[in-house]
Amino acid sequence: MSHANAALTPRHRLRLARLIVEDHKSIVFAARIYNVSWPTAKRWADRYAAMGEEGMSDRSSRPHHMPTKTPQLLVRKVVHLRWKKRLGPVAIGAKLGMPASTVHAVLARCRLNKLHHVDVRTGEVVRRYEHDKPGAMIHVDVKKLGNIPDGGGHRFVGRQQGGKNRAATPGAPRSKWHDPQLGTAFVHTVIDDNSRVAYAEIHNDETAITAVGVLQRAVSWFAARGITVERVLSDNGSAYKSHLWRDTCRDLGIKVKKTRPYRPQTNGKIERFHRTMADGWAFSRFYATESARRNALPAWLHEYNHHRPHTAIGKVPPITRLTNLPGQYS
Repeated sequence: MSHANAALTPRHRLRLARLIVEDHKSIVFAARIYNVSWPTAKRWADRYAAMGEEGMSDRSSRPHHMPTKTPQLLVRKVVHLRWKKRLGPVAIGAKLGMPASTVHAVLARCRLNKLHHVDVRTGEVVRRYEHDKPGAMIHVDVKKLGNIPDGGGHRFVGRQQGGKNRAATPGAPRSKWHDPQLGTAFVHTVIDDNSRVAYAEIHNDETAITAVGVLQRAVSWFAARGITVERVLSDNGSAYKSHLWRDTCRDLGIKVKKTRPYRPQTNGKIERFHRTMADGWAFSRFYATESARRNALPAWLHEYNHHRPHTAIGKVPPITRLTNLPGQYS
């Protein structure tokens, strides 16, 4: 592709070549008109005479023959050591008798230069998928967060003051060691696979009844935005293995899908959303009470869905992947 300051774009190459070939102007004259060198004008004129208008486009600079290219058998050995042993360029080069720079070039060409491209458990290249339309699959899960004592938690006020705040929080039950138990906030999250649009509710448990209620409200919430849910992917938690969950999904016309046991990567989109949610909302600033943090969740969800650029979908907000939203074109 021509750069911004190129003297000859494909259109101007065509004009220059026609000036020489069809109008029979001299190469020197045409080169002066278009402010290029004589060899450049001759090259485009010759290419136009031989190939016509199609010859005016850019060509790849890749050479036709590379006698020093790393043999394919050696490339396979490099990839094998990277996948199975997770070795770096220096270690692979020492085993195969290759320069580390050459190993790195091979890994970069095979998209294995970064270890996060390789699955930690299997050593295979990470396989990424995305359904073709919103609603084709939604991911559900629960994020557990410890409740914040009145006055703030230890992350912001320190462990000593945080312990005092826990002890002073009214209504906190005591354990058998007389430690205050503030309980857990269960954030039930739902995210659309295609658009990454998210829905979340905070509850005090993760029972099947609560999970089913969240699913029903999430399906209605998505339906109001023109999304019909077809499948739901969850882990193998007790709530998602219950008969109530199965029957509710059947009544809603949703196909139930489960992740492989001990493989959270299968539900990786919502696991990554939990990390984003923790950094952007749960632990992003000081909250004096648990209710203050819970009240801040809707505003952060709106920011995530409508304004925050999402790198996995082209650095645009998730809501932009939905169409025909109320007021979208008004």
